[in-house]
Amino acid sequence: MLIGLTIRDIVLIDRLQIPVPEGLSVLSGETGAGKSILLDSLGLATGQRGERELVRHGAEQGVVIAEFSLPADLPLWSLLEEQGLDYEPGELILKRTLSGEGRSRAFVNDQPVSIGLLRQLGEMLVEIHGQHDERGLLNPAGHRAMLDEYGNYRKELAAVAGTYEKLVSLKEELRAEQDKMAEAQRDEEYIRYNLEELETLDPQEGEEEELSERRAHMMKGEKLSDGLNEVLSDLLNDKGADASLRGALRRLERMADQSEGLLESVVQSLDRAAIETAEAIAGLEQVVRDLEFDPQDLEHSEERLFALRAAARKHSCQVDQLAALKEDFAARLRALEFGDEEIRRLTAEVRQAEEAFRQAVGALSEARHKAADRLDKLVNAELPPLKLEKAKFRTTLTPMAEEDWNASGGEKVEFEISTNPGAPFAGLIKIASGGELSRFILALKVVLATENTVPTLIFDEIDRGVGGAVADAVGERLKRLSEHAQIMVITHSPQVAARGNSHWLIQKRQLGAAEQMNTTITALDEEARREEIARMLAGATVTDEARAAAASLMQG
Repeated sequence: MLIGLTIRDIVLIDRLQIPVPEGLSVLSGETGAGKSILLDSLGLATGQRGERELVRHGAEQGVVIAEFSLPADLPLWSLLEEQGLDYEPGELILKRTLSGEGRSRAFVNDQPVSIGLLRQLGEMLVEIHGQHDERGLLNPAGHRAMLDEYGNYRKELAAVAGTYEKLVSLKEELRAEQDKMAEAQRDEEYIRYNLEELETLDPQEGEEEELSERRAHMMKGEKLSDGLNEVLSDLLNDKGADASLRGALRRLERMADQSEGLLESVVQSLDRAAIETAEAIAGLEQVVRDLEFDPQDLEHSEERLFALRAAARKHSCQVDQLAALKEDFAARLRALEFGDEEIRRLTAEVRQAEEAFRQAVGALSEARHKAADRLDKLVNAELPPLKLEKAKFRTTLTPMAEEDWNASGGEKVEFEISTNPGAPFAGLIKIASGGELSRFILALKVVLATENTVPTLIFDEIDRGVGGAVADAVGERLKRLSEHAQIMVITHSPQVAARGNSHWLIQKRQLGAAEQMNTTITALDEEARREEIARMLAGATVTDEARAAAASLMQG
């Protein structure tokens, strides 16, 4: 609930700090004293639009701070966590500054935030119902949620949400499978042709590198073999080194007997040279034999390499990716061949999910109609004491087309009224009389009170245009409502004021000798309350009879 409101330099308010008690708080005062300024100030703190005219004349900026003490189960704590804002459990401070030029800043627990977030939090904390209020109960967009909270059929709501989520998931899966099938059917001939081509080619990962290295080796060996054969020819012809060495060795050996040992070392050297030359020739011949290859092998390797690279160019990929591409084509063809079975399975599951969703929506709709009937009876029972005996309230459930059903069900919900017998029903916002509108809202709030999620409700002159027994009925209902939420009411009715747990007097006074006016608010004790209620009864001149009547109202 709201526990404190601090206002500085807003219109006629200079400095004001108000501790706000729980229960029913009454604000009264003469017309023009500044009661609406309090509402404007609280609206600023909770994110409503701020006009620069709200800043007190001569001040640089206006400031409003609203302090709340709140239970731990409110959804706004999750919102604060989502926004990364620090907070102390149970405590919340909203602050708004507005400059004379119209610049506005918002803070939550002294942390700067957007005006939009401040408004979002404010809507979770405070409802202000004025003569021309168009929020809260007047917005049909929120009526379905209000009815659901009142009806308390969480099991049916959960069933609709769960079956809807499953249906959406299955439909997406079916759609994806159908798209895959359609694509495969469009490309079937292309897939089959390319798959057959790749299966014939049978590409292997790493094959390009192996073939490229083999081809390069064979081409290099071919060039080397030609040169080595020429060397062998030079070594082995009639005038080659081998023949020359052996011929010279034979002649020296014949001359050795006549040289008396002079040629022995020479013969030995030539003999070693002949042996090594023979070994070199043998080694060279072996190298030539090792370099020999089948020209057809080279041709085959080149053809294979060129075929792989041509296929890669065709499919705009690397050669090593051809094997995976072949598997992809095979998988797409399998999807085409077995896709019908998967689609049939998913189609059957979608039909089952649709039926389960349809049944869940039907059960929720039935629960909503029962809750609407109860709500209508209770609200209509509240109307006669509020001088709305000719009016009728109803909750209209409008079925939506089945394709528009969603996780919230299959109907729209709107609260409607007819102000006179025979008059057509219409939305709450279309009521002409502001007083009637406020009393309708009060009747609704009293019935919905046990499920009310907003901790603070403010009613601005809800008793306008009524008096006597009707005003007393308004006060009695506000008192009842304060058992479930914190209520603040701006009133001119003594019957309503007498029901309050606390009473504040709002007055407009002149500051010293200056002509500037200032709005003040004073918490009244029991005697001062009796005097203020007597003034509300009697007018300018308070009589003893008025004081006695005020005391009687307060005791009642």
